[in-house]
Amino acid sequence: MNIKNALSEKIAGEITLSPKPGQTIRKWRNVFDISQTELANHLMLSPSVISDYESGRRKSPGIQTIKKVIGALIEIDEKKRGGKILRQYSSMIETREGILEIMEYPFSIPVGTFIKKISGNVLTSKDIGLKKSVKGFTVVDSIKTIETINSVDYAKLYGWSTERALVFTGIRYGRSPMIAVRVHPVKPTVVVYHKPGSVDSLAIKLAERENIPLVVTNIPLDELKKKLILLGAQ
Repeated sequence: MNIKNALSEKIAGEITLSPKPGQTIRKWRNVFDISQTELANHLMLSPSVISDYESGRRKSPGIQTIKKVIGALIEIDEKKRGGKILRQYSSMIETREGILEIMEYPFSIPVGTFIKKISGNVLTSKDIGLKKSVKGFTVVDSIKTIETINSVDYAKLYGWSTERALVFTGIRYGRSPMIAVRVHPVKPTVVVYHKPGSVDSLAIKLAERENIPLVVTNIPLDELKKKLILLGAQ
């Protein structure tokens, strides 16, 4: 699958599955740095139509309209931005094997709210990093990714924003993911361990040194991914 098709499928999936598709359309329009007027002109529509979709004043668009919007975003990016977002997404999916889910949020979510919504238990001191916000998440298979990833590919886990939650699943002892976070200059807002076998005390100490909340959640993985996605539509 080429990059345009892969990105189109990702955007379409997020929009159609979202309880508030208009907000998700706005999120992706902002990711592409395209104004409502520019998108409307490309689609030969009134800017008020785009505004009404995004605000929810107009009935959610059908699949054909969604396809046209996505096509317009990608075409504008290619012809007027030199394919900036396509190139960025291409570099992200080169390390896709260990990435189980990745998404950007259309707005900032307070860390405390984020943790509560995923039924998380904070292992670090209660005042560590809880005033920060989350703008996206990446769910990572720690065995496939952290144990083999290099420093360049590690940065690609951050998608379009470093203000995100890195969610690690398949954890044995919890030390390796936090060591990877510790040694890399780019830091996430929060680190989540999904059903770890155990959590080494060193992982907690490293998280506290980096001022990063370390959180454990034990809900089923499919349920966790669903909750993470739905957070972007509230």
